[in-house]
Amino acid sequence: MGRVDMCEDIDLQVRIGSLRLRNPVMTASGTFGYGREFAHLVHLQRLGGIVVKGISLRPRPGNPPPRVCETACGMLNAIGLENVGVEGFIAKKMVFLQTVNTPVVVNILGDSVEEYYEIAHRLDGVDGVGALEVNISCPNVKKGGVAFGTVPEMAARVTAAVRRATRLPVIIKLSPNVTDIVLMAKAVEEAGADAVSLINTLIGMAIDSRTRKPRLANIIGGLSGPAIKPVALRMVWQVASAVSIPVIGIGGITTAEDAVEFLLAGATAVEVGTANFYDPAAPEQIIQGLKTYLYEQNEQSVRNIIGSLQTG
Repeated sequence: MGRVDMCEDIDLQVRIGSLRLRNPVMTASGTFGYGREFAHLVHLQRLGGIVVKGISLRPRPGNPPPRVCETACGMLNAIGLENVGVEGFIAKKMVFLQTVNTPVVVNILGDSVEEYYEIAHRLDGVDGVGALEVNISCPNVKKGGVAFGTVPEMAARVTAAVRRATRLPVIIKLSPNVTDIVLMAKAVEEAGADAVSLINTLIGMAIDSRTRKPRLANIIGGLSGPAIKPVALRMVWQVASAVSIPVIGIGGITTAEDAVEFLLAGATAVEVGTANFYDPAAPEQIIQGLKTYLYEQNEQSVRNIIGSLQTG
């Protein structure tokens, strides 16, 4: 029996609350469209989960172009949360996703606590939706534009509202643009979150020296890709050490080794983002690479390595 055959016996299953994943590799919101866009490039049924782009209460047009630019070891984006709105998503996008035998995690966003509640309520019970990932990096328009994800009390209010609105597992996506991300994680855990995912993008900008203008029409944008991996890894380790709910690692994961590092740091699952743009096969390669790593480490289950980092 060859190595490939032996690897197939390895158990990659993990759980995020009541959500069962066949493996810990998911796609990151905003990098995989609504799933169908990648169906001709990726075996969707092999993924642990599909996290769709952020869904708001009403459709959003997003920001004017240019909205994306490459940076050293990463990219900046200022898409502006363009999406079809929750009703359009349910009526048009979920029809396809319901045919895919892979859990669908719907990323949601709002400008007020009431909007978060309403979106979660409308998605509750929709066939095929396995969990909600709540983007709290959005500005609270009722509080002067301060992001929900930068104030523990505001993050807790959103979490509690979404928890009341749905029976689905609630994953809160944490922003790294805070003083203490552990404080944020504890706040949403106490408010009823089933899990946290981190990190969202770091705030950055790029300038075209020849035109003396910003490379993004929005001037600033979210930095993602390998450049942010060390920051993400540190924050995942800190949060996983401080909370009892599952942690999902995000940030610069492009290889199986990257994924393993996040799992060792305490992540139960990971999301692959920027890599999808230049190598759509990356998530599948990471899944196979995880099996190879576990085989070489003589581990039968991926759960055995979660949080097994030795710091002493």
